[in-house]
Amino acid sequence: MATLNGWDIFAVILYFAAVIGVGIYSAWVSNRGSVKGYFLAGRFMTFIPVGASVFASNIGSEHFIGLVGSGAASGVGVGAFELDATILLQVLGHVFIPVYIASQVSTLPEYMEKRFGGRKRIKLYLTFLSILLYIFTKISVNLYSGALFIETALNWSLYVSVIGILLLTAITTIGGGLTAVIYTDTLQTAIMLTGAAIVAAKSMLEIGGWNGLQEKYRAAVPNETYPGTECGYPRSDAFVMLRNPSTGDIPWPGFIFGQFPSSTWYWCADQMMVQRVLSAKSLSHAQGALVFAGYLKLLPLFLMVIPGMVARAMFPNTIGCATEEACMRFCGSKAGCSNVAYPHLVMTLMPTGLRGIMIAVMLAALMSDLTSIFNSASTLFTMDVWPLIRKQAKTRELLLVGRLFVVFLTIISIVWIPLIKVLQGGQLFIYIQSVSAYLAPPIAAVYLLAITCTWVNEQGAFFGLCAGTLVGIVRMITEFSYTQPRCGMEDTRPGIVTIHYMYYAIIVFWTTILTTLTISFFTECPDPDNLVNTTVWTKNIVSKKDQLDSVEIREKVEEMERSEQQTSNDPAHVKIYNWLCGFSSIEEQEEDAKGLIKSVYQSTKMKYITRLNSAIIISFGVTLYILFSCGKDL
Repeated sequence: MATLNGWDIFAVILYFAAVIGVGIYSAWVSNRGSVKGYFLAGRFMTFIPVGASVFASNIGSEHFIGLVGSGAASGVGVGAFELDATILLQVLGHVFIPVYIASQVSTLPEYMEKRFGGRKRIKLYLTFLSILLYIFTKISVNLYSGALFIETALNWSLYVSVIGILLLTAITTIGGGLTAVIYTDTLQTAIMLTGAAIVAAKSMLEIGGWNGLQEKYRAAVPNETYPGTECGYPRSDAFVMLRNPSTGDIPWPGFIFGQFPSSTWYWCADQMMVQRVLSAKSLSHAQGALVFAGYLKLLPLFLMVIPGMVARAMFPNTIGCATEEACMRFCGSKAGCSNVAYPHLVMTLMPTGLRGIMIAVMLAALMSDLTSIFNSASTLFTMDVWPLIRKQAKTRELLLVGRLFVVFLTIISIVWIPLIKVLQGGQLFIYIQSVSAYLAPPIAAVYLLAITCTWVNEQGAFFGLCAGTLVGIVRMITEFSYTQPRCGMEDTRPGIVTIHYMYYAIIVFWTTILTTLTISFFTECPDPDNLVNTTVWTKNIVSKKDQLDSVEIREKVEEMERSEQQTSNDPAHVKIYNWLCGFSSIEEQEEDAKGLIKSVYQSTKMKYITRLNSAIIISFGVTLYILFSCGKDL
């Protein structure tokens, strides 16, 4: 396998220079001195950077490592998750986002507080559950996958790579807030797509096109296998997307009825994704961003999953290793080596210079995802938890707390990394989906009911969340307590662990739904005031309760002015510190107060444009499902 040379290093340095330049630019132009400016980019972003940020926030290094690795291990089936996303992005744009905008919220737990009244328990419950999901499925996974790529390319140790990644990411996130994240995501989207397209094209030429891939993938059997087993042999349904209900690793009933709720949380009720869309300047720009992101999400199947299959076909003895001994020799993991498929493909196929560009692509994917997660997690804690601890906290304190919380999350995530290495048979992407299947369906169920069902109340939603989460945690703890047997060995784990995680997600989802509806039915109806602008049926109601009138704005600005006067005579070194941390002027804070008023008005022309494009995207997604699921061959 080739190593990096001078031109490769130059490409990486050029990438760093571009990212730092964009970060400095965003720090100058962004409104970082206010809470909404730092956490919601001032709500002035247009659809292209928002859509690019939504895409880049999702396509992290876990896709280049995990999604490609699952493609290498089991074929095109994992591409179903990407097509599912294209559809759910349109659901977010036309069902969820109009309600979120009308309710004038900064975080999704804040929306739940508005929808169900003044009790804080749902808001806090969702905040901590979301942060838990970030640690288990996002931060630790991204750190591990990014470090794995760097370890393969540069021969650095895993934890040295993690430290380097964290330092670079922290500089970007802590300095500029969401504006810096969105601007750098736009740059990184272009870098990722260009680099991935080059690798995909070169790999397909190398393997002999689609026909060559079908022939060589099916024949990609390693030399070392366990006698009397099918370990190391490619799946017979490798070119089928939605598979057999009982024997398939992506069973079609489980995917449609179980995976859909899990993905609904990620795309429609997760702070990280929705926060980007809420930074758009209008509903039309928000929906346009999701259309743009939907088109982009059609690409990973071809740019990542299929190149993963090429890697397995080209390197069956390494990427497709079947025995623990062979895998340990190649990648140091007994669970398998499919996770190193992409870095191995890049370092083997790419010529000088392009290898460096692909290192930059991986860094772009990693940083875009981590910066998004850090910003969203700190938003949740700062906006929803800290004000309960410090009721009179000023803007400066909230911004500082948000930055310190990022450091805390990072430490916890690093501690979790060793467990990730041994879970789900070495398939990182499947680990993410399985953990989400245990914890995400209750959140998706409650948000779906809150937005569509006006008679669901706070008691029903809270106890529904508790019931669903309990069922999911029981499975998650049990699974983490038992090591998955290697291929060819008898599975002696408890029955609850052997249920496919997609089918288990159905149980978790409907446990939450039925509990919520039952308790809501037998308890008092929700307060009508809590339904104003918080459901799809009531999002256009004008309420003085949910808007700041001119007097309230003036009072808020006067309070900000009194706070600002205390620091107006600060010495030069303090002013420099204020700029670096984003503690800016009163004019920016005044705009923050005015920016709270939002409208869901949309012209007829823009409605037709966004709806037409959403229909096209959904049609593309359904068509690809049918094409890749109709049989063993295309």
